[in-house]
Amino acid sequence: MNPIHLILATLILFSCKKQPNQQKLSKNTSAKTIPSTPIIEEEILYYITEIDSIKLGINFTPKGSYNILLNQITNKKIFFKNQYITAPQKTLDAVSDYFLNILLNHIVPHWYNTPWAFEGHSNIPNQGEIACGYFVSTTLKHFGFNLNRYKMAQQAGLNAALSVQPKNELKIYRNIDYSKLKENLLSIYSDGLYFVGLSNHVGYVLIKNKELYFLHSSYCDNKVVIEYAEHSYCFESDIYVFAEISTNKNLLKKWIFNEYIPIIQ
Repeated sequence: MNPIHLILATLILFSCKKQPNQQKLSKNTSAKTIPSTPIIEEEILYYITEIDSIKLGINFTPKGSYNILLNQITNKKIFFKNQYITAPQKTLDAVSDYFLNILLNHIVPHWYNTPWAFEGHSNIPNQGEIACGYFVSTTLKHFGFNLNRYKMAQQAGLNAALSVQPKNELKIYRNIDYSKLKENLLSIYSDGLYFVGLSNHVGYVLIKNKELYFLHSSYCDNKVVIEYAEHSYCFESDIYVFAEISTNKNLLKKWIFNEYIPIIQ
């Protein structure tokens, strides 16, 4: 391991490690916004405080059977595999849109409000607990990526990022303030879903309409949330490692053909 790799791996050694003095609430959440009763579908839940789901264009509410959804994804993969033979580029573009829609609007809504725990590794949404790394690896696994969700979840953020994209294609930022980070990301990335590894945490970043949203199993809120990245205490970090997912054509091709994705350790 070269010195730079060693430094980065050390900085991102632990994921989902709760800070001793970490505030429990996210920046855009006040104590009185937290419901004391179970989730009510019609209510605006505190984990999406200030986010307009209609304006953002994504669904926050779980719908239908989760198992049926996973079976539908499997069947869709067969369709894309057959389509790829005659129209590879068109198919990859379609898979990119399909992945973004299915993960955000169908898979993840079932996981919102699932409790966070440092060692949580639930395979069933809203049953048991889920750590940040397991939230990412499990949702990718359930979409149909051929990977070991346990190994991926247990890696440092850098290694998890390297598992989905080569090092020379990652975007790594150190000691950068949020405004500069956002400016850089918007200049190089299009709208889509990205993996992010932080100093002690991992999750997804959704880029849409020139805004950044952090989707993660939050040790600040103690559950799976989506929030403005700018308002998230959990998004504060000394280092940010970004890997493409929804725009990663090589990764999406592996999904189509069910190629095994080795986990970098």
